[in-house]
Amino acid sequence: MRMITYLQAINEALDEALAQDERVFLLGEDIGVYGGGFGATHGLQEKYGRQRVRDTPISESAIAGVSVGAAMTGMRPVMELQFSDFITVAMDQLVNQAAKIHYMYSGKAKVPLVMRTAAGSGTGAAAQHSQSLENWMAHIPGLKVIQPSNAYDAKGLLHAAIKDDNPVMFYEHKLLYKTLGEVPDKPYTIPIGLADVKRTGKNLTIVATGSMVNKALEAAEIAQEKGISVEVVDPRTLVPLDTKTILTSIEKTKRVIVVTEAVKNSGFSAEITSIIAESKISMKLKAPIVRLGGAFVPMPAQKMLEAHATPQVESLLDAVTQVMAEIEV
Repeated sequence: MRMITYLQAINEALDEALAQDERVFLLGEDIGVYGGGFGATHGLQEKYGRQRVRDTPISESAIAGVSVGAAMTGMRPVMELQFSDFITVAMDQLVNQAAKIHYMYSGKAKVPLVMRTAAGSGTGAAAQHSQSLENWMAHIPGLKVIQPSNAYDAKGLLHAAIKDDNPVMFYEHKLLYKTLGEVPDKPYTIPIGLADVKRTGKNLTIVATGSMVNKALEAAEIAQEKGISVEVVDPRTLVPLDTKTILTSIEKTKRVIVVTEAVKNSGFSAEITSIIAESKISMKLKAPIVRLGGAFVPMPAQKMLEAHATPQVESLLDAVTQVMAEIEV
């Protein structure tokens, strides 16, 4: 199978969706001639025209508001926010409107919109352009939240998001855009709410989201050289969350580390941890659950400090050693 980048997979999914369904249109800041903040919409305005690939004013609230209205009246908008941090400007439209309209209108109205946004650290973009706020959206009933970790998942899940009749928050980590993966050249979908076991193992499970999946896989490879077999589970979607796959893995390994890039304080890792703790499997664990996340600080601009503020392969390996050293009860 051919190898393309995560960014190319996003672009290809958008291209295919525009070709498949005339109700689909894109909108956002600089997504036309410029091709989007990171190039995800490159070439699409030239191919489909300005009506279907719309440059907007610099107003996230306007982008979200237009998307909600268009979705309610039969269109399938895909809105781009250049940085996930800017979702704070559009919170009313997404949280109080998009997420609640289907419920408040007794199912007579639906809001099939997709919000695409670039998230996360690693580019030295500082505190206002480097946050991981997906946990905010996961807290809101009515929103689906997707966080693909590789090119194959990105294309398949974006297709699924665009076809979904609910508002979907689609988080793309900036550091993943250049990563390569095997991706079919035809359209395909991946079911929303289905986790994936990226690596099988028998001694320990790492549940990782977004960019942390690659770090977990790297740590697992190093741990294997030390005789520790690590299984890596990628939820892929935070809402709905595939708890069955996560718990099945932990039931096998009986040890678990949960890692997200987002700030550990009140982060989604706590939700996963509580699900494990409240399950019957918790009584069978051979070691306490370990949770890794970002430091409780605004993201530094200096890259060395940025790395200290987020989990890295080394911190994952330290956690693996800690969990494996625990004496069975």
